[in-house]
Amino acid sequence: MERGKFITLEGGEGAGKTTQAKRLADALNAIGIETVLTREPGGTFGAESIRKLVLDGTKDRWSGMTELLLMYAARLDHVEKLIKPALARGAWVISDRFADSSVAYQGYARGIGAERVKGVHDAVMGGFEPDLTILFDVDPVIAMKRVETRGEEISRFDAESMEFHNTLRAAFLDIADKNQDRIFVLDGGAKKDAVQTRLFFGVTQKFPDLAGKLAVDNA
Repeated sequence: MERGKFITLEGGEGAGKTTQAKRLADALNAIGIETVLTREPGGTFGAESIRKLVLDGTKDRWSGMTELLLMYAARLDHVEKLIKPALARGAWVISDRFADSSVAYQGYARGIGAERVKGVHDAVMGGFEPDLTILFDVDPVIAMKRVETRGEEISRFDAESMEFHNTLRAAFLDIADKNQDRIFVLDGGAKKDAVQTRLFFGVTQKFPDLAGKLAVDNA
């Protein structure tokens, strides 16, 4: 059986990834491609337990390195128990965040350094990477207004300073610039339908067999 495809959605807090991840999963399922929608940290029982440890509490609850190791403990469980089995049976997997978030959040914003994060990634993941990554680039001022109005509990990362969020944006753009063959950048500050159109364009650019098949939801 042909291996499925692994697509990750990245960006800072309030970038709109979660809404668009569901739209993409629905569109793929509608054309007969089994699609698994998941998130990081999370996706499995163990990883969801670690998610609560990482997101809850005060901003200084963990050091950057402790935070990174917690993320990779969750990621390994997620990849081994959910992502790889789904890909092996031919399903496509869409993950709201993956390893680029660790490079941006812990490597850049927490100051650990991108190379140290990549060293941990290589040791834990053994070369496992997404087939395609979509980066939702949004002005942090706009993104944080979204966070304030979405009615959800504020996480440790949401509560960080604007300087932190500006660093994150610059970090993701730098990561995208260095991985242009894998990462497609779109304007996450646009209206939802426009973002979805651009998202589907990026997916079909990577996977031409899908051209003309993904229907944009204008509801």
